[in-house]
Amino acid sequence: MPKLIFLPHEVLCPDGAVIEAAAGKTICDIALANGIAIEHACEMSCACTTCHVHVREGGESLNKAEELEDDMLDKAWGLDPDSRLSCQTVVSDKDLVVEIPKYTINMVSEQH
Repeated sequence: MPKLIFLPHEVLCPDGAVIEAAAGKTICDIALANGIAIEHACEMSCACTTCHVHVREGGESLNKAEELEDDMLDKAWGLDPDSRLSCQTVVSDKDLVVEIPKYTINMVSEQH
């Protein structure tokens, strides 16, 4: 079973986390099920960028980003070559190292 290694995030997981993950689930679903409250303002429909993450290791094992995800990522804060939308990124059989950006672009967050 692959592991998702979340790097420390000041608010969402200050100590980081190591989670055993079932292949076939998205990074966002796995994070939420394990108490990491990643924002997902569009309810995981690939219509925003609030669930943007950086897959620092293991990204080659993931499903390829579709055109809509690539288009949305262009709007994400802190975009880099490791960027993915966690709601669209399906875990395979490899361990992943995931970094949650410090900021999101979310005009409608209900948590603030």
